[in-house]
Amino acid sequence: MGTVFFRGTYDEAFQLLIEARDYLTYLEPTERAALSLDQRLAANREAMRLTSRLTQVMAWLMVRRAVQEGEISFYEALQSDRRLDGQRVCLIQIEDEEAAPLPRGLRDLLGRSYHLYTRVDRLDKAMGPPLAGEAMMTAH
Repeated sequence: MGTVFFRGTYDEAFQLLIEARDYLTYLEPTERAALSLDQRLAANREAMRLTSRLTQVMAWLMVRRAVQEGEISFYEALQSDRRLDGQRVCLIQIEDEEAAPLPRGLRDLLGRSYHLYTRVDRLDKAMGPPLAGEAMMTAH
């Protein structure tokens, strides 16, 4: 993975993480107050999905960074516990009619996090199947 690509993706993910933190901390609670109980439940579920996506992407990027810095080998990065996870939750994108009652800020963050996660998921899959068992200690 090229350094320019990595930095761009890392910077994008980190910026989105900061935006999500600020939104969920400061704006979302006031927007949620205007929602019905069912809508608040849906907003909570989608906020957790947002958090899951960003956590998974940042963890994956940190492993890639460790490879670039020579802290772990490429083969160690291929282990299943160092690959992108959470597809069962993170690859779900709610339909427009389901998203309509959600606050606009949350919908925006959900859309952007979905596109980032799917892009990283494609990159992870392009690396080949995860390795099982002990990490190979071969240098990259």
